[in-house]
Amino acid sequence: MSIITLTSDFGRLDYRVSAMKGKILSLNPEVNSVDITHDIQAYNLIQTSYIVRNAYKYFPSGTIHIVSVDSFFHKSRKNILYKADGHYFLAADNGLLSLVFFDIKPEAIYEITLNNRFDDVVNFTSTDVFVPVAVHLANGGLPEVIGRKIESAKQLLFPKPVYNEPEKMIIGEVMYIDNFGNIISNINKDFFETLAKGFESFTIKFRNLSLSKIYSSHTELVVDWERETEYHGQSAAIFNDSDQLELTIYKGSKKNGAKTLFGLNVGENIYIEFF
Repeated sequence: MSIITLTSDFGRLDYRVSAMKGKILSLNPEVNSVDITHDIQAYNLIQTSYIVRNAYKYFPSGTIHIVSVDSFFHKSRKNILYKADGHYFLAADNGLLSLVFFDIKPEAIYEITLNNRFDDVVNFTSTDVFVPVAVHLANGGLPEVIGRKIESAKQLLFPKPVYNEPEKMIIGEVMYIDNFGNIISNINKDFFETLAKGFESFTIKFRNLSLSKIYSSHTELVVDWERETEYHGQSAAIFNDSDQLELTIYKGSKKNGAKTLFGLNVGENIYIEFF
């Protein structure tokens, strides 16, 4: 069975998500549509790229992913199809897919020409463009039928951490805050470990706070599980399941997690100083 995933900044209150699913069923009732999320902050491409990048890998090769974020139609902006890492991705040509695949070269990029005739009216990109293309691919159709191959699409620079050699310091930034209030940075494990080899210790600094240990999971800091409740509210740094440096409060939430207690916002700096 073919799979089409749906990601958007539409939320759940309005009709748009249901319209997408209804259109898929109308074109092919055998297609399995799966929600990744519809709670993306409006037009937030960095947040979208983090979620899509970490979710799509769990789907089978050949899955088709509709990413409707900052996707409202304008004739001057292309809609594109990426074939990358064995999957298909449909999005507006707004740079989003370059953020998802900042370290992976796409196998092919297509400008969608399905609705490019002079008399075509596009009221809602997701139902009028993305869904028909996705179902075409799900039915075994070729990308060349609905688009023309292009060399490149709009590129955005993914914010990467830098190393300040004179200061012996990594300078990163907050790129995402999850549903538990955890603060995810753009500092990945490989980058940190490569630089840490020449030093004995380090300190993670943010705002006026600091941490000096990185755990491998949220629960590693609990050394006595019989007293697990005593660790509730403890602050920690971990490398999460995406190998990104994360600041967390054990058993925290949106109301009392790291975002609230540390006061950090997306785009603020996190520093790792080596000694």
